Amino acid sequence: MMHERINAGGNVSMVRNFVLLGFSDLPELQGFLSGVFTIIYLIILIGNSLIITITILDPALQRPMYFFLANFSSLEICYISVTLPRILFDLWTQKRNISVLGCAMQLCFFLMLGTTESFLLSVMSYDRYVAICHPLRYPLLMNPKKCAQLAAASWLAPVPVQIGQTCQIFSLHFCKSNQIPHFFCDIPPILQLACGDTSAHELSVYVVVMLVAAVPFMLILASYSKIVSTILRLPTAQGRAKAFSTCSSHLLVVVLFFASASLAYLRPKSSHSAGTDKLLSLLYAIVTPMFNPLIYSLRNKDVIVALRKLFLNYTVP
Repeated sequence: MMHERINAGGNVSMVRNFVLLGFSDLPELQGFLSGVFTIIYLIILIGNSLIITITILDPALQRPMYFFLANFSSLEICYISVTLPRILFDLWTQKRNISVLGCAMQLCFFLMLGTTESFLLSVMSYDRYVAICHPLRYPLLMNPKKCAQLAAASWLAPVPVQIGQTCQIFSLHFCKSNQIPHFFCDIPPILQLACGDTSAHELSVYVVVMLVAAVPFMLILASYSKIVSTILRLPTAQGRAKAFSTCSSHLLVVVLFFASASLAYLRPKSSHSAGTDKLLSLLYAIVTPMFNPLIYSLRNKDVIVALRKLFLNYTVP
């Protein structure tokens, strides 16, 4: 725990290193948690890698829907790799120190990739909206160039926004402690360590969350209201069931991601506690990415067929 003390109208501690307390309050469960998180990491890596592989190799999946799904799976691998390897390192070594720069970089990448997930989910809902509500115009509206542009915008647009937000947060002085009661660097526990009034920074966080999460979520709701209206007008029950099946997995992922992230970032400061923050962070940062490949593979017939073909090609001589 390294501090550099200066006097500026009182004692202020300039923190050079943070300590990620993580699960240090559960010493008897360190080995168990290490095993659980290792399994979760492997599930996420293998599951998403399989989805990327089949979307590349299977001609039946050479469609915009699966192009965006491959982007989403790539994102999930990057997203979980920002936090989970660090959690495992802390559990294995019990060395919980992280430099201020390292903490800022982890937070910045976590926010950028989380925002990319929000944007990609809205793009995927737009793809389903065009496919179901405007099927004749779908090849024109969702041509390869347009798909590439939408994917690139989802990846690149968050970069300047979240770099700016990270710089603003780490322009604060941290004088209360250098111990973060969390397992990675996230906004709520970091703001709790800051000196003085942080209301302006909290307001900035709310504004950014509204822009990068609430707005995409409203666009998703608008898309699905049109989708449901169109599906209900289809003449056959089989057609309605098929249309719903193509949307159900995406809608489930949307609900899991936005519900958990909103609870984490839009709650009032008075309701924040270390235990609740860690529980919510586990949900949206680790548990949800683990379920995403399972949701998309188990609820999508095309993906199931492609996975069977992939495994049969490797098992049948």
